[in-house]
Amino acid sequence: QVQLVELGGGLVQAGGSLRLSCTASGRIFSSNAIGWFRQGPGNEREFVAAVGWSAGNTLYADSVKGRFTISKDNAKNTVYLQMNNLKVEDTAVYYCALTAVLVSTYWRRESSYNQWGQGTQVTVSS
Repeated sequence: QVQLVELGGGLVQAGGSLRLSCTASGRIFSSNAIGWFRQGPGNEREFVAAVGWSAGNTLYADSVKGRFTISKDNAKNTVYLQMNNLKVEDTAVYYCALTAVLVSTYWRRESSYNQWGQGTQVTVSS
């Protein structure tokens, strides 16, 4: 069973940047993808971005497109989420998760993921 650990959260001013990392222990298969989700205060958990482990194809939520970049380092079993031009509304607990769903369209669905990290808090101040 793969375990996922997120790092990199913190407090940043609006307009600033943070980079989150998600490191997996255990083997990630070429058919897997890693996604980032977030849950803000009083909100449901929502999809942020995902990347295919083999092909490196990516998918983004419209709310972060152009500001966030997801990338991977297969040798380190790590996925990164570079967040630029952060907004107050980006404040949330950010989770990474593992899916074996091949069709990228379904990466937006929380139910597609079967392994989750513990989350890391990102707070953006005005």
